[in-house]
Amino acid sequence: MKHFLPLAFLLATPALAHDISTPPPSEVLDLYAIAQEPSAERIMADIETLVGFGTRHTLSETESETRGIGAARRWIFAEFEKISADCGGCLEVMYVSDTISGERRIPDATEVVSVVAIQRGTVAPNRMIAISGDIDSRVTDPLDGTSDSPGANDNASGMAGTIEAARVLSKRSYPGSIVYMGLAGEEQGLFGGKIVAEHAQKEGWQITGVLNNDMISNISGIDGVTDNRTVRVFSEGTRATETEAEARTRRFTGGEVDSPSRNLARHIKALAHQYMPELNVKLIYRLDRFARGGHHRPFNQAGFPGVRIMETHEHYDRQHQDLRTEDGIVYGDTLDGVDADYAAKLTGLNAITLAAIAGAPNPPMEVEASGAVEPSAKLNWRMDGSPTLAGYRVHWRDTDASEWEWSRFVGKTDEWTFENLVIDNFLFGVSSVSQDGHQSPVVFPGPAGRFPE
Repeated sequence: MKHFLPLAFLLATPALAHDISTPPPSEVLDLYAIAQEPSAERIMADIETLVGFGTRHTLSETESETRGIGAARRWIFAEFEKISADCGGCLEVMYVSDTISGERRIPDATEVVSVVAIQRGTVAPNRMIAISGDIDSRVTDPLDGTSDSPGANDNASGMAGTIEAARVLSKRSYPGSIVYMGLAGEEQGLFGGKIVAEHAQKEGWQITGVLNNDMISNISGIDGVTDNRTVRVFSEGTRATETEAEARTRRFTGGEVDSPSRNLARHIKALAHQYMPELNVKLIYRLDRFARGGHHRPFNQAGFPGVRIMETHEHYDRQHQDLRTEDGIVYGDTLDGVDADYAAKLTGLNAITLAAIAGAPNPPMEVEASGAVEPSAKLNWRMDGSPTLAGYRVHWRDTDASEWEWSRFVGKTDEWTFENLVIDNFLFGVSSVSQDGHQSPVVFPGPAGRFPE
């Protein structure tokens, strides 16, 4: 059944003009608790443990129990197993690896080993939202696998945040699965992410988002700014896997800034606004830092949505540096550059995002828009059969607005018509909503916003 409502009604009238089930709650109370549960003390202890391995360079020692990347990954594996034991075996912990050689930063055959832990969903175990941190570290020379390379902020902080998120969320269960990833080989060419993304494709994982945490504990930048209230979220504007035909469609219908990754980033900001008002999320409409890369990119390349979450003011004297003092300047990524309270805050942001998306039904699929040369905009999509589904929410915004401005719940339907809302003048999207109020990221119509199935 089609629904025709005037714009004034859509924007201002709270009553329903036809039979729609009562909207689900507008907030999920447990997300307020989750935001505050990450422990700065535990995160700091984990960062100290990772730094204590001396170096975690991809080409470093693998046999020692106390030094090198081999010891580090075994410790991470053991931590996930310990968390799993505490929740009655709720995590599937595994190594995902491959041997890389002949590369500029991995010239000789080297096994690149990542650690993955899966918290299976109760309704849709193959639908996954993932968080990642990097295991490895480096100094000035990217081929130096022997010198001390603490990597306290880059990226023991992201790895510690990932482990802490598992501690918090493993106490709960969700309809969808959560994947916790310790990725190796980031500094050598993003190889750990490439290997895990290929594994996900082979296993048929339906990844609805990857939250790449890379440097989440530094609050004082080389620009002289100290800021413990702001976080950056980077996201690609168009899908990396877009075909030539899809690009042509996008050119005529829009969606240049509405990839699944971009709408995942918007979802993160909306969650922070609701559940962590003390944290300012700065959306960066760029794949990553200018001309640089991160471990969400291999997942984007494989067709999965993914973003980078990180500090706002970087200090380059503390990144990729030999430990030294020159001209009175101290170089090196050491523990004194870590702010554990800030890392806990950003871990809380990750945790509420993971919980919100794992708690939501499947994102709407096959979302399409129509209404050219008509006085109305129309949306249609494929309904999901999830038992947790309450219905769908339609969203719209001005074409020059960077974030969604208006929305309304429309119930269990597979289409919606905005009477007298000209499609040329707005952008539209659809999200799915669970009976307890969890909501998926918004899906933009057509191939530009299509989620992988």
